[in-house]
Amino acid sequence: MSLFGNNDLAPLGIVCLNLVELPPLKIGVPGLGGAISTAGNVMFVAASQDNYIRAFNVTNGKMLWEARLPAGGQATPMTYSIGGKQYVVIMAGGHGSFGTKMGDSLVAYGLPDNL
Repeated sequence: MSLFGNNDLAPLGIVCLNLVELPPLKIGVPGLGGAISTAGNVMFVAASQDNYIRAFNVTNGKMLWEARLPAGGQATPMTYSIGGKQYVVIMAGGHGSFGTKMGDSLVAYGLPDNL
């Protein structure tokens, strides 16, 4: 009997006993939410555990901007444009299992014209 009913997958009960200790990896904190990017090569993400939304240059990884949210931003930001002005919006509602502050804010940031 296989794990998912497909004979190509490993059967239940197989345990790997040849454990290898690996060095710790510096990967930051877990994230819960996605990122968006603009045509100007700027990525916005607010999925971290510290209640910040951040903007990064996608070509070199440099952080360009950050702002503290009123609650956890464990969601994917969105962007929209009104009258030629572009905005980034994030739902700052927190996440009970993530341990971030709970809230009910919808926060919008106007982007500079060069983004």
